[in-house]
Amino acid sequence: MTFPVIGVVGGGQLARMMAPAATALGFELRVLAEAEDVSAVSAVSTSPVGDYKDLQTLLDFAEGLDVMTFDHEHVPTDHLRALLAAGVNVQPGPDALVNAQDKLVMRAAIDSLGLPNPTWAAVADVAALVAFGEETGWPIVLKMPRGGYDGKGVRMIDSADAAEEAAPWFEAMSPLLAEAKVEFSRELSALVARTPGGEARAWPVVHTIQVDGVCDEVIAPALDIPLEVAAAAEDAALRVATELGVTGVMAAELFETPGSGVGFLINELAMRPHNTGHWTQDGSVTSQFEQHLRAVLDLPLGATDILGPVVVMKNFLGGDNQDLFSAYPAALASEPAAKVHCYGKSVRPGRKIGHVNLVGTSTDDVDSVRQRATLVAAIIRDGRVPTEESARTSEENA
Repeated sequence: MTFPVIGVVGGGQLARMMAPAATALGFELRVLAEAEDVSAVSAVSTSPVGDYKDLQTLLDFAEGLDVMTFDHEHVPTDHLRALLAAGVNVQPGPDALVNAQDKLVMRAAIDSLGLPNPTWAAVADVAALVAFGEETGWPIVLKMPRGGYDGKGVRMIDSADAAEEAAPWFEAMSPLLAEAKVEFSRELSALVARTPGGEARAWPVVHTIQVDGVCDEVIAPALDIPLEVAAAAEDAALRVATELGVTGVMAAELFETPGSGVGFLINELAMRPHNTGHWTQDGSVTSQFEQHLRAVLDLPLGATDILGPVVVMKNFLGGDNQDLFSAYPAALASEPAAKVHCYGKSVRPGRKIGHVNLVGTSTDDVDSVRQRATLVAAIIRDGRVPTEESARTSEENA
């Protein structure tokens, strides 16, 4: 038996970060890249460029693969079904993945499982949107069911007059998803993995901090969360994965709602490695990237124990510094325990270009861990050590 060949559709940073895990296990990784300069190409030697929306391109890429998996959820569902019909081992399969591709399908599935959902409705036009807002109370959240990510395809509607401004969205896609605005204390993420054979494991529930719709920071585990809420969130994610037939890594993004219901509502699902799981690279026995590869190959899953009392992941987006490596001496010297992960992307303002992981020695030290990780990220992003005033501002925002 030869070592398996795994194909990843999509050449972003998630595919890139699967490469070290594949190399360590002796697997061959191939990537269907969107362009020659996307993140994964420099890390994966076999990275043909092709359009994931073209079925023949997908069929050609599938030749010689033991399993096909994904860096994103945007491959058309009909193409996934055609790949299955052609004998391609697609993990996760289309019946599961559609719940991450289409938010309306996801909301209906969560309802069918009896798990905690925000109040929601499919709305076909502005009149239906206004009716939903009048019934549930303003403001409400309007989402495009397909194609949105990192806050894109989401808008807050605070009145009937504002609803009229959403008319172009209905021309582009209908129906849309309307949700009641959730009052929550913080955002959480429950990360799990499941094999086709049904083995499933969960990592600790984490606290995620979003800035402008983008994950900015993760604290693992979520501190000061009631044990019963953490257990219920983990169980909900495992149940979703099991009942929907998910394979590979799945993230359930949650709103914590103390004193209401089970203490949380499900916000979104992602069926792939996820930004809220990047901390596992340096803070867990098994990273989400290794676990995803093991899972889609139906191999026994790795342990998910955390490697310290607390782990912080800090993202950094494109900023003033175009020459990221020039900042490495100062950044690495500022915190020798930090682990820097850079995505090999060109720098653009607001673009995800890397993250920093730092394991703390005590949960009492979490504020210091966050500040130290933030400093490393800031030095790389800005190309300079922050002044005392700017460092104080960063700490206040953390």
